[in-house]
Amino acid sequence: MRKLYSVPLAVAATGAATLAYSAGYEVRAFRLRRVDVPVLPQGARPLRVLQVSDIHMVTGQHKKQRWLRSLAGLRPDLVVNTGDNLSDPLGVPATLDALGPLMEFPGVYVFGSNDYYGPARKSPTRYLKALASGNHGLNNADGTGRAGITGAVHNPWEKLRDGFDAAGWLDLTNTRGRLTLDGLDIEFTGLDDPHIRRDRYAAVAGGPSADADLSIGVVHAPYLRSLDAFTADGYPLILAGHTHGGQLCVPFYGALVTNCDLDAKRVKGLSTHRAGGNLSHLHVSAGCGTNRYTPIRFACPPEATLMTLTPRPR
Repeated sequence: MRKLYSVPLAVAATGAATLAYSAGYEVRAFRLRRVDVPVLPQGARPLRVLQVSDIHMVTGQHKKQRWLRSLAGLRPDLVVNTGDNLSDPLGVPATLDALGPLMEFPGVYVFGSNDYYGPARKSPTRYLKALASGNHGLNNADGTGRAGITGAVHNPWEKLRDGFDAAGWLDLTNTRGRLTLDGLDIEFTGLDDPHIRRDRYAAVAGGPSADADLSIGVVHAPYLRSLDAFTADGYPLILAGHTHGGQLCVPFYGALVTNCDLDAKRVKGLSTHRAGGNLSHLHVSAGCGTNRYTPIRFACPPEATLMTLTPRPR
């Protein structure tokens, strides 16, 4: 009779071990991804760009805070924050403290839905259902909006914005901005979060400025409509977050979901995007946090990315 219990007990033990690993170790096993992106003019010195995303800070996450502070030791030329800094209405002070050393460097930012609204309990199966239906966030498969957000906790995102602005970081919420880095005129065009339909590309359309040495598109959630617009307009580099790299991945296979309409093969890291006869480099950060109600990662460690921008090939 013992054989009748051996298989389910083994499955239960494996599941428990996987959960313990995902919630107890991997979710705090912070990594640094390094990539080279050839987008600078010929003869330019390489620029080091640190992208942080999806921090989802909860009060008391001291290891995450220490790790984020340590990234200042990389001495980046630029910091790009692609949103979802919060997962706790009380998390603004901890977030600003963790990012404080990085705010000594030039930076730009956009917000994500979790900067504006507090987290809600969600079943992981919800993301699989969204994949099947095409309904992600406030987006329907046909591109129309669903009912607006109701009953959500409003995060104090204004305090986060004020802290970033006081440090001199550029707010790219549906607007453009410029920084001079090592003698290069770098132009940024940003969008508010497409996941909750706050993006307004018409307000920033027109493509890169002719006198900019490099133009970069910045957005939280990499929805295809935003990627298509940036690429068709001729932006050579687009930076995004939101996907958590799939968060719960299958070893040797990869992500099952992206929480938007981007394909799973480009859920994290550097890839390309084509639209309107143009090609852009796309980098999607897997981020370094999770929703406070699903604090687990599997086969998808939390990360930041150090991009080295190099001259374009001749």
